[in-house]
Amino acid sequence: MAKASKKKALGRGLSALLKDPDNDIQSAKDKNADKVVGSIVELELESIEVNPFQPRSSFNEEALEELASSIRELGVIQPITVRKLDFNKYQLVSGERRFRASKLVGLETIPAYIRIANDQESLEMALVENIQRQDLDPIEIALSYQRLIDEIDLTQEELSDRIGKNRSTIANYLRLLKLDPIVQTGMRDGILSMGHGRTLIAIEDENSQIEVYQEIIKNKLSVRETEKLVKQVLSGKTRQNKTKKPIVSDEKQKAIKSISSAFGTKVEMKLSKKGNGKLIIPFSSDEDFNRIQQLIEENLHD
Repeated sequence: MAKASKKKALGRGLSALLKDPDNDIQSAKDKNADKVVGSIVELELESIEVNPFQPRSSFNEEALEELASSIRELGVIQPITVRKLDFNKYQLVSGERRFRASKLVGLETIPAYIRIANDQESLEMALVENIQRQDLDPIEIALSYQRLIDEIDLTQEELSDRIGKNRSTIANYLRLLKLDPIVQTGMRDGILSMGHGRTLIAIEDENSQIEVYQEIIKNKLSVRETEKLVKQVLSGKTRQNKTKKPIVSDEKQKAIKSISSAFGTKVEMKLSKKGNGKLIIPFSSDEDFNRIQQLIEENLHD
């Protein structure tokens, strides 16, 4: 959690820097521009305008509400990207769903990456340098890869050449961004390993994914144990789905004891979830069977 607070503190400092009219940053060559490129900055939502050339013109309201609910609970996990237009004025480059959902929640600021004029090369250098750090969590690495692909317009093959990583490694990291935000947060906080995350990707249903995530935490499951649990979920044989024995009430237990005493043998009762069931009266021989039959007939005549 300390890592998150450190990022927020840094963002607030950069926000103050960007609001200084005497040192307005318009180019990658301007003073303090290197502090902005590749960093996360807390920007006021009011200072950001949507891109008029955004190809997506309609947004699913239900999906937007779900994202807003996630942001309300966890905050904005993946920063948006904006382009600096003028002093304290920005235009959205990517992340319009996050931008709109944050407005629905009523946030005043949002974490953002700022693009400034002539910053293409500087941004690429900053991102590549950031990837080489040793203290990044898997989600941070995945986000950096995604930014290089989206903003520098690289293919996975080109990115592989730039950073010296196998294409399969890059693809594995990028898949982590498909995980539910709650699971991503668990990885960022160090609760889950990348191995856990890669295993959970196989579960497409968000509710099931979160249930398995909670199971991992509760029982401290290893990656191998998680793989087994995921296979159970995908085959419909989860622990939760296994038939549980219905609870027999004290009243029924007393009745079973009374019946067992009357027949001189241990009578068993099997109940279903619906409440119906059956009594099993065991016998040890033909003579024992005839004895029980006679008792039943006598009780019927009574």
